[in-house]
Amino acid sequence: MSISEAIEKKLTEALKPERLAVLNESHLHAGHQPSFDGSGETHFRVRVVSPLFDGMSRIERHRTVNDLLADEIAAGVHALAIEPAAPGEKTRW
Repeated sequence: MSISEAIEKKLTEALKPERLAVLNESHLHAGHQPSFDGSGETHFRVRVVSPLFDGMSRIERHRTVNDLLADEIAAGVHALAIEPAAPGEKTRW
């Protein structure tokens, strides 16, 4: 299973999202470090709308996602952009 698939599976099971997008943005970071060509699965953007976020602060939502993905982060995910929302909240996507 790829890292993006593992992220999607964990977030789907835990957050029961109405909407979820796991975007591999590694290619956007090519050349930021001399040895990084943008291949692989190191940089992600997670867009998630979940009823479990209702009543949570933005920080609590980010902590929830980071806690769920702690294994992936420890295994080499270098960057994780999180765009969490509760149902009915405005999103930019």
